[in-house]
Amino acid sequence: MDTYLKELEDKLKAAVFKFKEEVGGVRSSRPSPELVENIYVEAYGQSMQVKQLGTITIGGSREIVISLWDKEVLQPVVKAIEAAGAGLSVQSDGLTVRAFLPALSEERRQEFMKLAKRISEDARIQVRMTREETMKKLKSAEDEGILNKDGVFKAKEKAQKLVDNANAEIEKNLEAKIKELGE
Repeated sequence: MDTYLKELEDKLKAAVFKFKEEVGGVRSSRPSPELVENIYVEAYGQSMQVKQLGTITIGGSREIVISLWDKEVLQPVVKAIEAAGAGLSVQSDGLTVRAFLPALSEERRQEFMKLAKRISEDARIQVRMTREETMKKLKSAEDEGILNKDGVFKAKEKAQKLVDNANAEIEKNLEAKIKELGE
């Protein structure tokens, strides 16, 4: 029983982590390293993320500063950020790339809210699928005589609590992102 629940808990944590990472990449009025850190850049003959090529900091109320470690990747990083479609305007000098966030229009704000909601719904679907998978495993364990009815019932209750916690975490993060977008 514990192995099923541990597996469920691990998968739910992974789904919530993935959701947080994806929703963190949705642009808001505030600059965030997540907006650029996972953008892929062709550098050194391979595809690398911006966070692997330099340090990312917040420079001001609407500015992200990327301090690159190698001048050779300056132009590829600038091109990748511009091509990413995040709506950032980019300037470069020496080993530094500055990405500026223009103010969000109401239309773009609504688009980003819809995107965040869609990402949260995808995460909830993943949570439901994981729960169903666990419930099937518990049922088959009962049918094979590995677990008795009481054990299965208790495991299903614990599994539902884990699922409820994961959904609450997703909802909390979604509400925070929507509030941030509304600013």
